[in-house]
Amino acid sequence: MTPADLFSLHGRTAVVTGASSGLGARFAAVLAGAGATVFAAARRLDRLKELADADPRIHPVACDVSRDVDRVRLAETALTASGRFDILVNNAGAPGAVRAEDESADDFAAVLGVNLVAPFHLARLLAEADAPPGDLGGPGGPGGPGGPGDPGFAGGRCVVNVSSVLGLVSGAPMGGAAYAASKAGLVGLTRELAGQWGRSGVRVNALAPGWFRTEMTEELFADDRSRRWVERGTMLGRGGGPEELDGALLFLASDASSYCTGQVLTVDGGWTAR
Repeated sequence: MTPADLFSLHGRTAVVTGASSGLGARFAAVLAGAGATVFAAARRLDRLKELADADPRIHPVACDVSRDVDRVRLAETALTASGRFDILVNNAGAPGAVRAEDESADDFAAVLGVNLVAPFHLARLLAEADAPPGDLGGPGGPGGPGGPGDPGFAGGRCVVNVSSVLGLVSGAPMGGAAYAASKAGLVGLTRELAGQWGRSGVRVNALAPGWFRTEMTEELFADDRSRRWVERGTMLGRGGGPEELDGALLFLASDASSYCTGQVLTVDGGWTAR
């Protein structure tokens, strides 16, 4: 395979949650740009339609990932429309309160419902879907071919859980108890599902971004004091731009990472390396 072939997603079907803004919108556009048919899911359908207008490979799906019925419908929509479900990017997230004292037990549970329970359920829906024709389980799997160079190798199905550096280290005074717990939980979930599903050809990895300029972090970067805090804590001395996650996402979603599962790819400008 050529380097371009390794990162190509032509013929694949992807689902991206939380795709109406920020990193999720960027993720949907990047996967579509690599050739995938993308089902972009979020509650704000008008935002999703703007994405679809920019690229015909993107299909908007109104979805509240906190609702079981919406998650099932999302997976069924992708399967019915394309006959396959190859890539899941669990990006949708709820921030929660910053101070633990301001977060009730119900609030805590609600954040975990969006950030951890929903990704687990959607990952199960991908794993339980029929494998697409030609996907024999990947290298090492039952009856699987030798690897990406083998013409019968279809890359396997994959899940990319979007965690955070706040799931790896404390972000105090930023962050939040429920948010940090949910993102740390995603790391553990990633490793466990990778172990359980690896031999069936389903890879599960996590992407852990640092401080990126998004709708959720708009106030952080707008405030001089907190912006300087980010700059001091990163080895590169700045926050990240959305385009700086493109390569990491494509790596995890494509055949370029065919021998990578159960891993956390941290893209944080050096934040966690100190």
